[in-house]
Amino acid sequence: MCVASQPLSALAGGLFLVGFLFAGRRLQGYSRGLMLVALSVTAWLTYRGQLAMPQLLKASADAGFYAAFLGSLGLMQCLVRRFEVLRQIHDVLLGGRPLWLYPKYAVVSCSVASVLNFGMMNLLCGTLSETLREREITGQSRLRWLRSVLISVLRGFALVPLVAPTSVAVAILTRELPALNWSTLLPFGALIAVGLILLGWLLEQRRFRRVSAERVALERWPTGTVGLLVLMLVVFTTMAVLVVLTGLKVSAAAMLAVPVITVLYMLWKERAPAAIVRESAGQIVSMSNEMGIFAASAILGVALSSVIPSDALSGLASSDGGVFLLAAAGLLVLPMLSAIGIIPITVLSILAGLLPQLVAEGMDPVPVSVALVIGFSLAMMLSPFGPAVMLLSRFGQVSRWKVAFRWNGLFVVIAIPLLLVFLALIAP
Repeated sequence: MCVASQPLSALAGGLFLVGFLFAGRRLQGYSRGLMLVALSVTAWLTYRGQLAMPQLLKASADAGFYAAFLGSLGLMQCLVRRFEVLRQIHDVLLGGRPLWLYPKYAVVSCSVASVLNFGMMNLLCGTLSETLREREITGQSRLRWLRSVLISVLRGFALVPLVAPTSVAVAILTRELPALNWSTLLPFGALIAVGLILLGWLLEQRRFRRVSAERVALERWPTGTVGLLVLMLVVFTTMAVLVVLTGLKVSAAAMLAVPVITVLYMLWKERAPAAIVRESAGQIVSMSNEMGIFAASAILGVALSSVIPSDALSGLASSDGGVFLLAAAGLLVLPMLSAIGIIPITVLSILAGLLPQLVAEGMDPVPVSVALVIGFSLAMMLSPFGPAVMLLSRFGQVSRWKVAFRWNGLFVVIAIPLLLVFLALIAP
């Protein structure tokens, strides 16, 4: 990343792919199947002469980038067991007035996920399961806890593409469109995030009031609260410094800052290099499935977008209302395909590959890019095969179909018309 060498990036991607192939049966079926499909499609298109060496190098480089992106941010999970406040996070969040519980959970989930990524889902879902088991909360009361707490956690996590510089959606779009910056998307994403929090608040606040009656009040903040806040501040400050001094994208700066600060903190606290190396390596290995999905999606994105005619959408983009139609299609296609099992990162990788040609023809990339991060956010809630919903389903011991459609369906149905109106206002 620092030397901006595509051959070196492609070599790194090739090493990742070799590692995934050697992992073999240790990977889950979906991850293994998606990787085989991606490699088979790429090999077939190369055999047919539809993919040249530049596209193959880009596919390999993108696979390495996105796999490393997830793995490097996932190292923050190593800090969870070192902070008491994270183990008691539900008692902390359930404090205060019941009226504010939903927005509090959504904002905190989004903030923590900006650093921990999928580690946040593991943290909040895992600690809730332990809390319910320790307090012997069962039956309808347990289901109410799961519905209220976990759905707000999932929706908070889904806000990350809208506001966080560490989002993989932002990484994909800014990698395909070097002139596009996270700061350009942030004002639009922040407005949408506030609107989605308000909508969820209206739908969930009554249920949260009943959950708050069963909480345990804390007499003081858990040990390590201040230290955790300082550490997160250091991470984001380091990212900002790297962006200013080196010109790296925010996503690349996060990939450098998070693992370095995590490892330095563990060395400072424990001074056991060998044990820390083993723990860090184990954490990355535990994310092999998710990293494989990200890498395979990147390969598919490059391969399929390369064979789509470059002028397929150019007429639409230059017509009256064409940009709005492209934006609306991007917003809708991501959650629709995710609902039938095509994970959003695969779809976004393909759609993002179409944008450079449209931008070269004079299209403003902002409305369509905003629409894609919105669609990606909605798809994270609706995909029964997505990592976030599957984690929530596993920890909560509820059907992933119930989580995706019954718990989130009404929310998404109400949100989509409002979001389309917003796109109509910002599209030329």
